[in-house]
Amino acid sequence: MIEQYVLDLREVDQTQVAIAGGKGAHLGALSRIDGIDVPAGFCVTTDAFRRILAEAPTLDDRLDRLSRLDADDREKIRALSAEIRRAIEGVVLPDDVAGAITRALTQHGEHAAYAVRSSATAEDLPTASFAGQQDTYLNVMGLAAILAHVSRCWASLYTERAVTYRQRNGIDHRTVHMAVVVQKMAFPQAAGVLFTADPVTSNRTVAFVEASFGLGEALVSGLVNADAYKVRHGEIIDRTIATKRLAIHAVPTGGTKEQAVDPQRQEQPALTDAQVVRLVQLGRRIENHFGHPQDIEWCLVDDDFQIVQSRPITTLFPVPATGDGANHVYLSVGHQQMMTDAMKPLGVSMWPLTAIAPMQEAGGRLFVDVTRRLASPASRAGFLEMAGRGDPLTRDALETVLDRGDFVPALPDGGPGGPPIGGAPAPIKTDPAIVTELIERSRASIAALRRDIRTKTGPALFDFLLEAFDEHKRVLSDPLSMQAIMAGMEATWWLNDRLWEWLGERNAADTLTLSAPGNVTSEMGLALLDVADVIRPHPEVVAFLRGVEDEGFLEELPKIAGGTEARDAIEAYLDRYGMRCVGEIDITRPRWRERPTTLVPVLLDNVRNFEPGAAKRRFEQGRQRAEKKAREVLARLRELPDGEQKADEAKRMIDRVRTFIGYREYPKYAIIGRYFVYKQALLEEADRLVRANVLREKEDIFYLTFQELHDVVRTNQVDDQLIHRRKDAFRSYQALTTPRVLTSDGEGISGAYRRDDVPTGALVGLPVSGGVVEGRARVILDLAEADLEPGDILVTAYTDPSWSPLFVAIEGLVTEVGGLMTHGAVIAREYGLPAVVGVADATRLIRDGQRIRVHGTDGYVEILP
Repeated sequence: MIEQYVLDLREVDQTQVAIAGGKGAHLGALSRIDGIDVPAGFCVTTDAFRRILAEAPTLDDRLDRLSRLDADDREKIRALSAEIRRAIEGVVLPDDVAGAITRALTQHGEHAAYAVRSSATAEDLPTASFAGQQDTYLNVMGLAAILAHVSRCWASLYTERAVTYRQRNGIDHRTVHMAVVVQKMAFPQAAGVLFTADPVTSNRTVAFVEASFGLGEALVSGLVNADAYKVRHGEIIDRTIATKRLAIHAVPTGGTKEQAVDPQRQEQPALTDAQVVRLVQLGRRIENHFGHPQDIEWCLVDDDFQIVQSRPITTLFPVPATGDGANHVYLSVGHQQMMTDAMKPLGVSMWPLTAIAPMQEAGGRLFVDVTRRLASPASRAGFLEMAGRGDPLTRDALETVLDRGDFVPALPDGGPGGPPIGGAPAPIKTDPAIVTELIERSRASIAALRRDIRTKTGPALFDFLLEAFDEHKRVLSDPLSMQAIMAGMEATWWLNDRLWEWLGERNAADTLTLSAPGNVTSEMGLALLDVADVIRPHPEVVAFLRGVEDEGFLEELPKIAGGTEARDAIEAYLDRYGMRCVGEIDITRPRWRERPTTLVPVLLDNVRNFEPGAAKRRFEQGRQRAEKKAREVLARLRELPDGEQKADEAKRMIDRVRTFIGYREYPKYAIIGRYFVYKQALLEEADRLVRANVLREKEDIFYLTFQELHDVVRTNQVDDQLIHRRKDAFRSYQALTTPRVLTSDGEGISGAYRRDDVPTGALVGLPVSGGVVEGRARVILDLAEADLEPGDILVTAYTDPSWSPLFVAIEGLVTEVGGLMTHGAVIAREYGLPAVVGVADATRLIRDGQRIRVHGTDGYVEILP
């Protein structure tokens, strides 16, 4: 293969990232768009860079050492990356490389001024911009200076910031190469950036322009405040004209310098309104060409705009694809299911196949289109009421969209109605036998699934699974099950509303639901205390567990004194709860049965922090507190006017809550049980594909949709590049924050609390479990890293049922995501833990180890001195 050391920008397009780098490929593509002016130049290709690396002594050894460093070990990264840069800059350019650059420079004008700009193969990509990670040099003049600056650009691939960025994004240093763009220098009157989508709200219909005098480096480096404009549909909707005291200009002899702006010009706009609108029109043309919102660097030269860079905006949350051009409002499924992390493609594709409501995917998350519910006056009020009861932030976000007037069109003929709010409870008797019957039905269905799936392999497995998904949805939508769930929830709301109205009791149901019978999630936490009771008498087992790292530790346990009993207790626990894990709605997440080491830190905390018999005592104490509260409430009600009637109504609702609120957790438990059966069958197929050399590793199936995996099993062929692209996309999605509400314009809305009844400086949230508690905050993002002491308060992003084993060891709960009836809130009430959920940025604003006070009744958290 003949190496090409130099290509003219006009010879490059966006498909040539491997040879021209991200910036070079984008600039080449930009130069081909009609009406877009890109300064002329050429690209020193990655072939030249690889040639230089081959000439650098001991570089392989240094790269090996670099790849082994931790991303947070800044001192070692700084020292080693500096060594690598010196080695690259010390290489004398081979004659053929230097000659190719010289010839290109002669063609473009060897006496002209140039910008010499790094262009790495892992920058300006749809999934990672790498903005600012490598170096750019402006107004470089003369062959010797340009050759020296090309070497500096090559070396800048190994700046400390670029190395750390790659380490943290899981990118192998050896897979990234550096091209260099050498481009005619523009000498602008003004320069700046244009985002074709609002970088703050993500609204795709709003473009954002920043402008300052002189070169754009003053703005990029933060030396000046820039003029700022927002433009929608060709009109400026917002402008801020800054005082611009400094500008950076090119120096005639080469390089740049800061200059003071004439005081009379400092507050003048850098662009006219007409120029701003024209610039945005150019930006829309560029965006349409690349198919993504763009971050564009521009220069204004004699009333003409020159484009010197365009890259995808990688921080925007994607929008569900509809293609109908209509306005849509989407509600996050993850905020309802307590799993706002990105899901892998198999997980994203399978949850909708087994769910009742249709869903759309965006950014590795699932959303439900609620436009028709909001558009119909018949369903809007009830839907907003239901949303607000669960999570006030979601309601506020929806109302923010509705307040804009014309975004959601009104449907005079109505749309689908929502569940009844505030009316009579669901038509179901208060009979514990109903719950028993529902659980037996569910167990029988899962047992049949396990029995029938054993003989299914290959394409027949997928045909069977599609039928199993129909049964899954049938069980999930069982009318009796839905009535039982709603009966418990509505009785809870009724008690809270009426007892506040009649007795001034806030959140009275929090105590009345303590130790409610039949809650499989709260039982799961207490059951792990029982496992700790088995382990505690055996010090050798405790010592062994402290050193466990390998997932095969259960096989080793019987070799030590007491180990057989410990293994049997853990195995029995996994038999019942091993299908659970953090983020369990994503079928690709490792289950406790697959990764039992996850439970070991929690088990050891239970051994250390509790006395034998704690589970039984705790449940009994909660039950007695609930009974005492019920007697007290009923006695107080009887003293009121119409007291006997009020007490009778309250007694019926208390019985209803005690009968049905525990069942609220069972359907999710059953769903996840079915999911584990599906997963085990699919992984057996993946093993077969690996043995047949179709897949490299069985976990690759997680990056295929269910239908794509079906096709692979049927054809024994897989697109390796597709899996590679999906892995890159998943990494980029992990960095995104899921909005509660997302519009088809791309705007993510998180909602706000409209409250003025909390102390200054307090963190506001939703009160979901009453009481006040003060203690040490433990900010825990990974269940496997739990290390709790008595009196600790758990602070985390979200809690799904898998977190409940921690709840027995804490005194309070604070989460960033949650609602009144989400799993964490239900279990917090059953355990009697003061809890506040929906606290924005709690894990960032509260530091691990700080003392905090959680006001679970009033819904706020104080950070104490």
